Amino acid sequence: MIALTLARAGANVVVNYNQSRRNAHSTVKEIERLGVESMAVRADVANPAEVKAMFRAVEKRFKRLDILVNNAGIFFPVHWEDLQERDWDRILGINLKGPFFCAQAAARIMRRHGRGRIINISSLGGIQAWPKYMHYCSSKAGLIMLTRCLARALAPDICVNSVAPGTILFPGEKRGPEMEKIIRSTPLKKAGRPEDISEMVRYLATCGDFVTGQVFVVDGGKSIP
Repeated sequence: MIALTLARAGANVVVNYNQSRRNAHSTVKEIERLGVESMAVRADVANPAEVKAMFRAVEKRFKRLDILVNNAGIFFPVHWEDLQERDWDRILGINLKGPFFCAQAAARIMRRHGRGRIINISSLGGIQAWPKYMHYCSSKAGLIMLTRCLARALAPDICVNSVAPGTILFPGEKRGPEMEKIIRSTPLKKAGRPEDISEMVRYLATCGDFVTGQVFVVDGGKSIP
């Protein structure tokens, strides 16, 4: 959804994937039908060498880079007593290490052209404490702080912000008892849509010239104390 929204705004779009090759190439075709250029690049964002190779391919094809959206992430529950080192390494590698090395590689290209936007997709879990998702919350809280650090480090040429989604209902996703409970506790009494996130990303990518280092929480008011 984010890739398509940016394409509709006129951006050429690179789609990164690790295992979802078919979906990535399908998205590329859909983007190209909108009249802009697109390509799919496979890279495990938790692997810095693959990240560097991906950005070399991007610069070779498009000669520049204006926007980076760090949207790769994983989410799974583990009781804190059962958390293993592999759980920490897996979730922090994708959710936190990956965004840093992608931002590092992207910023080097952006600075050569004097401008850029980096948008990190964090989570309400980076703001609130969810004990069953302790490793996930830690990774997203780290991503929020990474956003702020990068915003200072890369100013004034590059703006860095974060979008923190709350409960988002995707097409075809069933509303189970747990989701219904969350929706009832949300001030707006509804779940968000993917479009709610992608439109916020579009704003930060195309407007927001005086905005950096901020976290935009899109959660229907769930985070209100």
